Amino acid sequence: MIVHQKERQRFVIEKAGFECVLEYKLTDSGINFTRTFVPDVFRGQGLARQLVDAGLAWASEEQLDIEADCWYVAKILK
Repeated sequence: MIVHQKERQRFVIEKAGFECVLEYKLTDSGINFTRTFVPDVFRGQGLARQLVDAGLAWASEEQLDIEADCWYVAKILK
């Protein structure tokens, strides 16, 4: 389950005591996705993609201009 922690500006999936995260910063012009992290043990399971999809969906609903300093998010946006 993906949890949006607005106060910490991130989306999180908790799994077996670990956190998979998509971090962002709100800017004057919209949102900048800054970092995606998935612990090694959970990589390759599509968790980062789930986080990015949730983050992009929220940003779209909020009508925010989207930027991505995170390489993974930038790759998906192309």
